Amino acid sequence: MATAGDPPLLSMRGITKSFGAVQALRHVDLDIPAGQVTALVGDNGAGKSTLIKAVAGIYAPTSGTFWWKGEEVHIHTPRDASDLGIATVYQDLALCDNLDIVQNMYLGREVTKGSLLDEITMEIETRKTLTNLSVSTVKSVRQLVGTLSGGQRQSVAVARAVMRESELVILDEPTAALGVSQTAQVLELIKTLKSHGLGVIVISHNLSDVFAVADRIATMYLGTLVDSGPIEEYDTARVVDLITTGTSSRGASSPMNS
Repeated sequence: MATAGDPPLLSMRGITKSFGAVQALRHVDLDIPAGQVTALVGDNGAGKSTLIKAVAGIYAPTSGTFWWKGEEVHIHTPRDASDLGIATVYQDLALCDNLDIVQNMYLGREVTKGSLLDEITMEIETRKTLTNLSVSTVKSVRQLVGTLSGGQRQSVAVARAVMRESELVILDEPTAALGVSQTAQVLELIKTLKSHGLGVIVISHNLSDVFAVADRIATMYLGTLVDSGPIEEYDTARVVDLITTGTSSRGASSPMNS
């Protein structure tokens, strides 16, 4: 568990990304603490996805540096991010509907005993991970993922990320297209990740969800991080101002409030 004197889990300094003449990110500075939920908000095209893909190793930044627990690191590939302990759960979840929960959890990294799959170990570890995350709505770990609800599918995708000993989990629109009860289930899951000391980044357009789970909020506008700080310094009206104009007249606001 992080303490007050610890460096941020992840620090970004001067992150820029250009695609030809288009500058998608402009000198982004952002700290992500362990044991807290940071909401990343902004309109379509604000740069949220580009920033997250840079952290995940999909896009190489044009310039800037990443720091992991106070040490400079280089994230060139998704494997680099995974080796650090960064897991990203994208909106499509990347689950196979025709496989059961255990098979999805271990897809590509199956446990073997001799030349055979060690089904017992994989089942036990799957159940343990789901239990630790307080996922109680799944009837059987041998249930086909295609039969699960949206909230259950999100839970399986997050559990798969956590099982890989992640310390930072990035969730891209985790409650999009979910009903009320399923959304509540996913929000509780996010709180559980935080309670286990993980850092969490949540990308969301739903400000009700943001204010329900976030400890910090960071707002992007046209590729620039225009404001960030503790969630208690914000209300919905101020965040909407920042998202739509990049500035706010509601309370003190400056680039990179910390």
